[in-house]
Amino acid sequence: MSYCIYFLHHSRNYNLLILDLWVEFRPHQTVRLFMATTNPLRVDSRTIYVGHRSSSTTEAFIPPKFCDNRIVSSKYTVWNFLPKNLFEQFRRIANFYFLIIFLVQVIVDTPTSPVTSGLPLFFVITVTAIKQGYEDWLRHKADNEVNKYPVTVLEQGRKIRKESEKIKVGDVVEVEEDETFPCDLILLQSSRDDDTCFVTTASLDGESNHKTHYTVPDTEKDLESLNATIECEQPQPDLYNMCCLSLGPENLLLKGATLKNTQKICGVAVYTGMETKMALNYQGKSQKRSAVEKSINAFLLVYLCILVSKALVCTTLKYVWQSKPGQDEPWYNEKTQREKDTNLYLKMFTDFLSFMVLFNFIIPVSMYVTVEMQKFLGSFFITWDKDFFDPEIKEGALVNTSDLNEELGQVEYVFTDKTGTLTQNNMEFIECCIDGFQYKYRDANSELDGFCVTDGPHVDKKEELFLRALCLCHTVQVKESTKQSQGDGLIDQVDGFGVDGEVPRPPQEQRGFIASSPDEVALVKGAMRYGFTFLVQLFILFPFCTSQRYELLHVLNFDPVRRRMSVIVRSKSGDTLLFCKGADSSIFPRVRQEEVERIRMNVERNATEGYRTLCVAYKYLSAEEYAQADAGLREARLALQDREEQLITIYNQVETGMSLIGATAVEDRLQEEAAETMEALQGAGIKVWVLTGDKMETAKSTCYACRLFQRNTELLELTVRTLDDGGRRREERLHELLLEYHKKAVQDAPPVKAATQDYGFIIDGATLSMVLNSSSESNSSRYKNLFLQICQNCASVLCCRMAPLQKAQIVKMVKNSKGSPITLSIGDGANDVSMILEAHVGIGIKGKEGRQAVRNSDYAIPKLKHLKKLLLAHGHLYYVRIAHLVQYFFYKNLCFILPQFLYQFFCGYSQQPLYDAAYLTMYNICFTSMPILAYSLLEQHICMEVLLDNSTLYREIAKNAMLRWGPFLYWTLLGVFHGLLFFFGVRYLFSNPALQDNGQVFGNWSYGTIVFTVLVFTLEANILTCRTLTLLALDTRHWTWINHFVIWGSLAFYMFFSFFWGGIIWPFLKQQRLYFVFANMLSSVSAWLVIILLILLSLLPEILLVVFRKPRGPHARQLQIFAMHGAFGCVPHFLFKIVSRLVLFRKSSKPNQMFCTYLRGVLQQLCAICT
Repeated sequence: MSYCIYFLHHSRNYNLLILDLWVEFRPHQTVRLFMATTNPLRVDSRTIYVGHRSSSTTEAFIPPKFCDNRIVSSKYTVWNFLPKNLFEQFRRIANFYFLIIFLVQVIVDTPTSPVTSGLPLFFVITVTAIKQGYEDWLRHKADNEVNKYPVTVLEQGRKIRKESEKIKVGDVVEVEEDETFPCDLILLQSSRDDDTCFVTTASLDGESNHKTHYTVPDTEKDLESLNATIECEQPQPDLYNMCCLSLGPENLLLKGATLKNTQKICGVAVYTGMETKMALNYQGKSQKRSAVEKSINAFLLVYLCILVSKALVCTTLKYVWQSKPGQDEPWYNEKTQREKDTNLYLKMFTDFLSFMVLFNFIIPVSMYVTVEMQKFLGSFFITWDKDFFDPEIKEGALVNTSDLNEELGQVEYVFTDKTGTLTQNNMEFIECCIDGFQYKYRDANSELDGFCVTDGPHVDKKEELFLRALCLCHTVQVKESTKQSQGDGLIDQVDGFGVDGEVPRPPQEQRGFIASSPDEVALVKGAMRYGFTFLVQLFILFPFCTSQRYELLHVLNFDPVRRRMSVIVRSKSGDTLLFCKGADSSIFPRVRQEEVERIRMNVERNATEGYRTLCVAYKYLSAEEYAQADAGLREARLALQDREEQLITIYNQVETGMSLIGATAVEDRLQEEAAETMEALQGAGIKVWVLTGDKMETAKSTCYACRLFQRNTELLELTVRTLDDGGRRREERLHELLLEYHKKAVQDAPPVKAATQDYGFIIDGATLSMVLNSSSESNSSRYKNLFLQICQNCASVLCCRMAPLQKAQIVKMVKNSKGSPITLSIGDGANDVSMILEAHVGIGIKGKEGRQAVRNSDYAIPKLKHLKKLLLAHGHLYYVRIAHLVQYFFYKNLCFILPQFLYQFFCGYSQQPLYDAAYLTMYNICFTSMPILAYSLLEQHICMEVLLDNSTLYREIAKNAMLRWGPFLYWTLLGVFHGLLFFFGVRYLFSNPALQDNGQVFGNWSYGTIVFTVLVFTLEANILTCRTLTLLALDTRHWTWINHFVIWGSLAFYMFFSFFWGGIIWPFLKQQRLYFVFANMLSSVSAWLVIILLILLSLLPEILLVVFRKPRGPHARQLQIFAMHGAFGCVPHFLFKIVSRLVLFRKSSKPNQMFCTYLRGVLQQLCAICT
């Protein structure tokens, strides 16, 4: 025996769904759910058996295969780490180049050993692999915290604790209050009597308000006997559009959401792991590369061209020189028969490869490992920074990847979430305006502008009506207690009354509310301050324990187009009232204008102060008016077509002719120092875009409070509401508004931005979809270009009602725009993960919405205020340090290899090395890397306090200013100058080769050793000079014992190694080239003299540059004031130049500060005696 039941199930957001349930009376109940709509399920739908029990007893049950519930954010596994990491490393030009050079040295007879290239390459690859492996291990560790989280699964009537990753599609999962759903679930059972549950989706869409979800209707309460099948669509990322699911979005609980105000629920897993909607909204993790690395690759190409040019020149000149009689085969070097039979072109190609190997050290392969070490070690300074420590959560900053440290100093666009990032999402009732009078809450027994809360029932009629409206016009519910009230001293209550009929008055701090919007809770609590307490089911407690119950007849829900909501209630006396609250632009046209003028001024003042304002109105409905409205609403809600349009029409008919009572001001509290942080970022030339899933009114108020929108900011709004204002098709209106805003913000804008007018741009998710996904391909491209140009010319941009993938689309559009600006995304929830992964730099906030954003970010900070120091101080210093590191490496390798190239002109292009193989191998690894590494880790050219106080300093290094072609050319020319000076200076010394007292002559290895010694000492002295003179115009010298140790230690190690390497006969060497060469060289007074003179000559340009360079920096203006007042009138110009730079940076360190204070006192005494 069986029967068919048809029932109607209403959905707030989607058309009516008609469900057929076949119920057969068998040992187990069988339920089959499917959708009876005009659009049948697609072929690629999935069938899910609840509890893994088949509904068919005759057919063999083969369980379908779905993915497990693991979440993976890591990049490598144990099995693919080695090949994948090697592939990524050899994508780098320098690594691939040195691999080729190493293979050439192994295959071809070259003048240098394969060890000279293979050892540095192996060192670079190994260190980089260890660093990246460690960082990925941290990601695995974070994933395991989620995947190993214990959950409760119902199996055969028993509760079994499992790890989250072991949940399978079809499992029945039990979730308790305040727990997060481990996967996407269909709600089967709830502990609440009304078969509902409340959830918060802050980690998904940024909204922390409570949303109501419903169980599947008429489901068997005993889940053990339930035998059901679910037909649903394959996984798709849309969080809001669930029309393809047979049960509607109100039955689906998404992974990442949190259960609230419900003791426990049971649901069946439909999507797990990487197929959940939260995971599908993740942007795929890709390798992020910094702009500095791109500059390095461009410079490497230049140096590669120089290398090829040198090899071609030497190969060509070799055969030109050998074409002369007697040069090709001199008497002391006759060719073998095999050499004579070798093909000429093959010999030329082999010689070309040999020259490439000889000059290959111009490509600084060790620079990569030094940069990697600098990034890795430098990232600890962020972790160790005590200013980033938050005592509330007892955590500091976290660095998930150190590859992007320098990008923190190059950010041009910041994309920030609102809820939990800019704001605390903690609404507070500030004040209200009733009939033109302002009321501010002070304390429970104080006089408030003529409104005394202790007056009880004798309060003014308008004031009482206003507070009744706040208590009635909302969707708030009182949070139910999960604790047993018996025996704990609490009063037993029945419908809000005590057992003895007395109305209880619980303390305010013990009451909890849940609502669809946090500002509704703030308004209810605001009314409680004045003695009007909402208890339960529209039961209001008035002052002096009088009470009244209202019957809720209809709720006219809020929507972003109407921007208001209303309730129709009936009092105990039989009066029917309509209470309405909403935005001022939505309420004012529907009330009498004389009432508007008394309220408008307060509303505008509150809005400019950053408060969220709502206007409150009411209307008495006659019996005929209510009957007409009731019939219209019921008919519209039963409509199968155009239901939303019909409802809006009825709403508009009812909400007319109202009386304005007053307005409220609610503050969405900002994060600590949020406004100051935004101001500092804008002062640094960074544009801030707010991307939020929240409502436009809320987000706009936050932008005003954060000072992203100023009072003189003209807002350009492109939302569904503005598209509907024109009365035409939305796409036509969209095109018209884009052209209008483009003309205003781009075409008519002055060449230099006027300080008197700023534009702010506002767009919502629906309109953004029209811009990015227009029906016409040409229109879509044009809309996108217009939209991007408008946004880039606005001071700030607000994007509201954004889905997670839309946030990523916005970031990607800006990132790929003209100029490829550096982008940064910051957020605290799972809904922000997509944009965090899409941006060049992703910042996660250790907030209250889980750790998904932190786990997928590049850097994590406890509070938004820490972003200021992270960018303006750490980012600035990181970029300057690594820019000097990169330029210095190219410079020192050019100095190193240019003498080798010049030497070929004096050795018959015979590929004779100038330096010993040990020097070639150790030059970049040991002799010159550590001083520049210490410099790039510890240098502070400007102290952090100055960088934080002067945000405009950030602009000086913007757009990769220190790694452009101009500075690169300067360092290249400096390297050429030093290379020429070293080679020809030593050659001038060798014009008289008898440089020893005993008349012995120095040979070619002595020549190369002297050049190499001058080179090493000059580079170390250059670091010293840079730390004391040269960079005083740009970099404050920040001396530490580590700098002294590595500089003097590197020089000492070079001396020791040279003595040790040349002082012993090594049995494993076929040729002992440097035996006692270094000791003999140092025994020559002439060699010492040349070394000292060449070092001084090489540093002379740097010293002159210090003297004649114009002062720059935050204290340049101070120096100008000193000069104008004759403070340095009697000081020689040279001394003034040196002293001025010391005064510029007197704050750098305590020794400098003491010295500069002393020096300043001396100067003041000199000035006192000067005319």
